[in-house]
Amino acid sequence: MIDDDARCPCGTGETYGACCGRFHAGRAAPTAELLMRSRFSAFAAGDEAYLLASWHPGTRPASVDLDPALRWTRLDVHGATGGGPFDDEGRVDFTAFWRSAGGARGTQRESSQFRREDGRWYYVDGAAG
Repeated sequence: MIDDDARCPCGTGETYGACCGRFHAGRAAPTAELLMRSRFSAFAAGDEAYLLASWHPGTRPASVDLDPALRWTRLDVHGATGGGPFDDEGRVDFTAFWRSAGGARGTQRESSQFRREDGRWYYVDGAAG
């Protein structure tokens, strides 16, 4: 886990406790972008339970097996469409940066789709982009 006073991995500049930690603790993310950021932080923290809980039931896999050799190091959000507090759907475009235990580096560029149901945002799916 990540210390509440540490800088949040999602890149907002806030502490983990004031940023993504509150969503990992059960608070609903108010926007699709904040849910996406909290999911990135869950990847960085190795929080498979949060990744599953924030995945839409219609597309959620039975399990998530994170690669312990990968460390997610940075998130760049390129833009969002919809996904606000009064929307039911949204899309967030981002690049996530990683480093392997062996020192290799890489990125994952994605356009993720989100849906809000019963006041909670869920990750639906993503396309490489």
